[in-house]
Amino acid sequence: MRRLWMLVGVLLAGCSSQEVVVVYSPHGQEMLGDYKKLFEAAHPNVRVDMLDMGSDEVYGRIRAEQGRPQADVWWGAPSFMFTQAATEDLLAPYTPTWAGAVDPEFKDPEERWYATYRSPLAILFNIDAHKPEDMPRTWDGLLDPAWQGKISLRKPQQSGTMRTFLCSMILRAADENAGIEWLKQLHASTGEYPESPTLLFDHIKKNPDKISVWLMPDVVMQRVRNGYPFGYYMPEDTPVLTDCIGIVKNAPHPEWAQKFYEFVTTEEALAHQAETYAKFPARNDIPREKLPPKLVEQEIDAMEIDWAQFTEKEDGLMKRWEQEVYTTR
Repeated sequence: MRRLWMLVGVLLAGCSSQEVVVVYSPHGQEMLGDYKKLFEAAHPNVRVDMLDMGSDEVYGRIRAEQGRPQADVWWGAPSFMFTQAATEDLLAPYTPTWAGAVDPEFKDPEERWYATYRSPLAILFNIDAHKPEDMPRTWDGLLDPAWQGKISLRKPQQSGTMRTFLCSMILRAADENAGIEWLKQLHASTGEYPESPTLLFDHIKKNPDKISVWLMPDVVMQRVRNGYPFGYYMPEDTPVLTDCIGIVKNAPHPEWAQKFYEFVTTEEALAHQAETYAKFPARNDIPREKLPPKLVEQEIDAMEIDWAQFTEKEDGLMKRWEQEVYTTR
């Protein structure tokens, strides 16, 4: 019995020596699973705990845990969310080794977050029922009676992507009231609001007549990685999200937080993410020949957005959408 307890003690000691890094991210099971394996292979003594959830859920969780942080790294969400989190003192300053390779508008002045990707929004459709030429040429085309009941949108409350889309549609209008009226018409044409990207993709796959709005890189990944019959069309004047990364203030494992941050943002990692997940790097020093030609050559008519104004107004606009649009059905 004594020898048995000695053996247990040795095993427990071995387990306790394993390092951990905790990552909160909305990047999806495919990408997170891949980078968990890659990082653990490069650092066999480290376990990566990846928590896959919507970007607004990540933000809320980090805020709720501020007194006793559980996460080390926040990997992925629009820049306006990182700006809000930085203002609330939720993020720690960190200067990555590639800091000089990002334009000023793609990083926090106090280095509490840096951009990783630039991700345009597009109309997602099932190629079994639709062709690119069938899609609306502009966002206003979504309101055409032909799409009545055929639109499915990811539930916006926990999605930074959808919050960006809705608020952008309001801010491009003549005034807020006009923007809200536009969203009321879109809501009237929306058949359902799936709770997660996975459920949204599954719904579009099983219901070929449906269309949606989502990030172009994710549409490509679902087609290439999972074989989903998906295509996309980018309307004119499309919002382009700046996706970011940051280290949580008072992270429990700060050394490994920095190592993971650097690992997923090297030139090699970003080139791999561009090839595998269609993520367009925000870094300006990656040679174009290392990126997929289709990604580099993709023409994007980006909407001009005042992100400072967007960050200031986003919460209020979403409350208006919730009260005046969503809850009216």
